[in-house]
Amino acid sequence: MKRPTIADIARRAGVSKGAVSYALNGRPGVSEETRARIRAIAQEVGWRPNVAARSLSGARADAIGLVLSRPARFLGVEPFFMELVSGVEDELTAGSCALMLQVVPDRQAEIAVYRRWWGEGRVDGAILVDLCAADPRVAEVERLGMPAVVAGHPSGAGPLPAVWSDEAAVMGEVIGHLAALGHRRVARVAGLPALLHTRIRDEAFARGCAAAGLGGHPVAHTDYTGEEGARATRLLLSARPRPTAIVYDNDIMAVAGLSVAQEMGLAVPAGLSIVAWDDSPLAQVVRPPLTAVTRDVPAYGAHAARTLLRVIAGERPDGAPEPPARLLPRGSTAPFSS
Repeated sequence: MKRPTIADIARRAGVSKGAVSYALNGRPGVSEETRARIRAIAQEVGWRPNVAARSLSGARADAIGLVLSRPARFLGVEPFFMELVSGVEDELTAGSCALMLQVVPDRQAEIAVYRRWWGEGRVDGAILVDLCAADPRVAEVERLGMPAVVAGHPSGAGPLPAVWSDEAAVMGEVIGHLAALGHRRVARVAGLPALLHTRIRDEAFARGCAAAGLGGHPVAHTDYTGEEGARATRLLLSARPRPTAIVYDNDIMAVAGLSVAQEMGLAVPAGLSIVAWDDSPLAQVVRPPLTAVTRDVPAYGAHAARTLLRVIAGERPDGAPEPPARLLPRGSTAPFSS
C-alpha cells in the first residue's frame, strides 16, 4: 500500500498542503478546529512523518537516543539496563516522544551512531551511560551540538548536565555493615576498570576498608558477566587467607558467586557473606536472598530523560544527584567469628 502523504490528508480535509503542515507541526496559521480535524484524519490514515524530510526542514524528531556499548546478549540477563530503559520510556511516553535504542561493540561505533542520528535528524538528543575518565563521547556530542545528558558522575561529564547516584557514600555503608558483623577480610568483585563509577567504587572501597581497620581487601575486575563473576569468586575463595565477605558490582555476579561458594562447600552466610550492587528480583528469589545495595533505577532513568527533554527545550538545567542508594540487609550476610 502507498504510504499516506500530506497531500492525501489535504485532499480529505479540503485544505491546502501548507495548512496540513502547520497543523501537524504545531505552528500557527490554522484554527484549532481545523488543526484537530487534520490531526484526526492523519491518525485515521496512519500518516507518519518522513525522517529525511524532517531533517531537511529542521523539525523536531520527537525521539531521543540511547546507545549501549556492550554485547547485546548481556542485556537480557542484566536487570539494571532494562529497569533504566523502563524509566526512560515512562517519561517519554507522557510527552509522545520515542526512544531510539542501539547496541554497539565499542565507543567508536557509539560515536558513529551519534553522528549518523544527528546528521539524519533521527533524534533530538541522547543520554550517555557508562561514563569513562576523559570520555571522548562528551567532546563529540559537544562538537556536534547535540543536546545530551550524562547518567553518571559530574566529574566526567564536562559541560553536560549529569544525573548521578553517590557511589562512595553507600560503599562506606556496606563496609561499615560488614565490619560491624565481625568481618576482617572483605573482597570485591568489580566491573570494568575503565568505567568512572568503577573507579569511584574502587577508591571508596579502599578508603572504607582502611577506615574500618580491615586487613587485605583484594579487588577482582570483570566484565559484569556471571561467568567472570564465578571465575573471580573461585580465585578469591581459593586464596589463603580467604575473604569472609565479598561485595559484587552487580546482582548477576553475586548470584554466580553464591553458586560457586555452595559448590566449594561454603555455606552462605555462615561461611561467607555476600553483598550485591543494584537490587533486583533476581537477588530476592535466590536462597538465601541477597543483601543488596538498592536504588530506584526506573526513577533514575526517568530523571535522566526529564533532564534531557529540558535541555532539548532550550533550558540549561544543573546536574542533580538521585536520592542516595541504601543497603538492604537480607539473608546473605551474618556475623562472622573466626
